[in-house]
Amino acid sequence: MRGRDILIMVICLAMAAGLLYTAGAQLDYINAQRQEMGLVVNEPLENAPPSLAFATVAMGAFRGLVVDILWMRADKLKEEGQFFDAKQLAEWITTLQPRFAAVWEFHAWNMAYNISVAIPASQPEQRWRWVRNGYELLRDKGIPINPRALPLYRELARIFQHKLGGVSDDAHKYYKLQLAEAIRPLLGSEDNHLSANDNAFFDALITTPTEWAEIVADPNVAPFIRALQEVGEPFTGEQKLIQNYLALRGSNATQFPQAAFDAVDRFRGTTAMQRFDLFAKAYELRQTWKLEPARMREVSREYGPIDFADPNVHLPLDWRHPDSHAIYWALKGLSVAREINDPEVQRYETNTQRIVAHSLQNLFRYGKIMILTRPPEVIEREIQAADPGVPILHNDIFLGPDLRMFAPYNKAILAIIAGYEDDTTTRESLENGHRNMLKNAVLSFYQAGLKGEATKIYNQLRQRYPHNEFRVSLEQYVVHRWREELESLGINDAREQIAMLLTEGYYLYAIRDDDAAAGREQMAQQVYDYYNAINEPEFRVDLPPMSVLRYFAVGQFLNSAAYPDYVRQGLLNRIQVEKPELYDQLEQTETQLRQMQEQGTR
Repeated sequence: MRGRDILIMVICLAMAAGLLYTAGAQLDYINAQRQEMGLVVNEPLENAPPSLAFATVAMGAFRGLVVDILWMRADKLKEEGQFFDAKQLAEWITTLQPRFAAVWEFHAWNMAYNISVAIPASQPEQRWRWVRNGYELLRDKGIPINPRALPLYRELARIFQHKLGGVSDDAHKYYKLQLAEAIRPLLGSEDNHLSANDNAFFDALITTPTEWAEIVADPNVAPFIRALQEVGEPFTGEQKLIQNYLALRGSNATQFPQAAFDAVDRFRGTTAMQRFDLFAKAYELRQTWKLEPARMREVSREYGPIDFADPNVHLPLDWRHPDSHAIYWALKGLSVAREINDPEVQRYETNTQRIVAHSLQNLFRYGKIMILTRPPEVIEREIQAADPGVPILHNDIFLGPDLRMFAPYNKAILAIIAGYEDDTTTRESLENGHRNMLKNAVLSFYQAGLKGEATKIYNQLRQRYPHNEFRVSLEQYVVHRWREELESLGINDAREQIAMLLTEGYYLYAIRDDDAAAGREQMAQQVYDYYNAINEPEFRVDLPPMSVLRYFAVGQFLNSAAYPDYVRQGLLNRIQVEKPELYDQLEQTETQLRQMQEQGTR
């Protein structure tokens, strides 16, 4: 019996040794997988607050089990629509397992998409708070702690592109306005006579010192810094001084003591002010917005709007627009993937191409930002009518097409098509879309009066897609396209088309987008002339004179609640001052219509 027991023990020990050996052989593979997934605990966290660093080691081996339980619970709450409870669990998970990239992604998405839309659209400021919390979580916390987590860059770009840059959310214009106004003070330097639309501004940001110690040590700048510090609060400490300096130079600086304004006035126009202004803006872009001026310049060189005077020059992207941020973060994620030789870099490159192309499309379609300041009387009326605590907007934002973005957009689409050489079906589908995009662009540029650019696009269209319809001259092609659009118009369709074009033109004129307004006016006249040319005289009488159509279009615009009151009133004021002949014509038409109405009632 004793010999049998010994034999069993020997066999068990041999089996245990074999299992240990097998497990040990798998250790390298397991460690490699943990390293790849960012779950290596013995690596120190970078940029982590003390509470987070403590939590990652305090629970020891039980931390993973707790995280698993919390994650399953958070996922269940998400499926049940309990987004606020899921948010709290996600915060705990990011504290316990900060290298778990998926929970950062979920947490940001939950705040930006689910929690924000749970708030009524009548409270856009509350919605915006959650959307901002979502992208700031990734930008300011998730990515700094997990700089190699590629999905975080992709999700951050998606929030900027879809949530802020898209139109699916009822409060999307509010989001765009808040983002634009928040970053606007950092773009351009009046002291250095540099505009945000000037590449020289970003070149200057790149060359300015990056550290506080460097700028303080500059003998030309130090006296100005001391002058601000002597003011006392709130100009104490490095970051507070910089941020309050920028606020002092902004449009809402009433909260600062007079001594601060006096300090600025004493140094206005000096080298000290010029250098510190550039330093403060570069510092804030890096520290708060996590945007590197050098990378911003690089992105603009590749994807910025072209200068029609010199097509080889790319101007800076408009960093007030959310899609510019989407492009920045998508490309930064791609650069990280290449740096770490990620095995799926090819897939990430494809995804990045799509994000960039969609953002460029958005910038082409409505990348021109116009912000109008509301008149004081309008603001006062809203303050009196609003409930206590409800914020009142001082500005309105309007967006329109930016034709300068066509070339970068077209280049991005061609790059995507080139990646499908071996996939005939997908390539043909992409080329069909590209051909239609070029056809529409020809008309857009032609109607905007940019016939030279329209010719270039049309030549590209004929060369790449040699179809019969493109074998005519540009003018003949445009006329043919117009006929296709207009031949099916009946009298009611023609009236509606002309009224729509004129109304849109008056709106564009009211917000001072004069070139686009002139294009709509020209299109309306072309529709009117074409309809009269193709119909017999007895049918033309059903279409009122152009002066009457203009009068009704102005009335339609003035009576539309879709536009702010001051914008509608501004149209009449501007027409009266800048186009008195049109104003007189509108008055004459009104008189004639009133007389006709009076005669008809007798």
